[in-house]
Amino acid sequence: MTNEKQTIEETVTEEQMEETEAGHAGEQSVENEQVEETAEVNPLEKELNELKAKLEEEENRYLRLQADFDNFRRRTRLDAEAAQKYRAQSLVTDILPALDNFERALKVDTEDEQLKAVLQGMEMVYRQLLEALQKEGVEVIEAVGQPFDPYQHQAVMQVEDSSFEPNTVVEEFQKGYKLKDKIIRPSMVKVNQ
Repeated sequence: MTNEKQTIEETVTEEQMEETEAGHAGEQSVENEQVEETAEVNPLEKELNELKAKLEEEENRYLRLQADFDNFRRRTRLDAEAAQKYRAQSLVTDILPALDNFERALKVDTEDEQLKAVLQGMEMVYRQLLEALQKEGVEVIEAVGQPFDPYQHQAVMQVEDSSFEPNTVVEEFQKGYKLKDKIIRPSMVKVNQ
């Protein structure tokens, strides 16, 4: 019986070995198939990754172009608003010397009736010009008695006057004007030290 037992055990062991070998052979064939599939999938994955990278690059490019276009549109709108807001700037700049001349002429003091009539007519024209400019947003810059502001005033002289605070405008030589919030011409002034 021992011999039979040994023979059965040997047979069982041989069968197990054959099954194990068959299993290994099956695993190897599965591994070989997986390697073949991986070899086929690898170029596809590579191509897929390349396409994903290309798509992402194109999306980024699209977003940058969209942002650039939005910025361009905003800048164009702001430029148009500024052009509309300050459309009268060149005209105002050209008219200011004429206003200065009107002011000088109106300071003439005379007893002659005919000359007084001419001065009244000039004063009416002067007021009409000022009103037209005010409708466009032109304002006279207040100077005398105001604290000196280098953005609104151009100091051409300094004096020591105890009746004024330090750094205060004492006298105005030429009127300054601003168009809405933009200084067209600063006032020429004398400033107390």
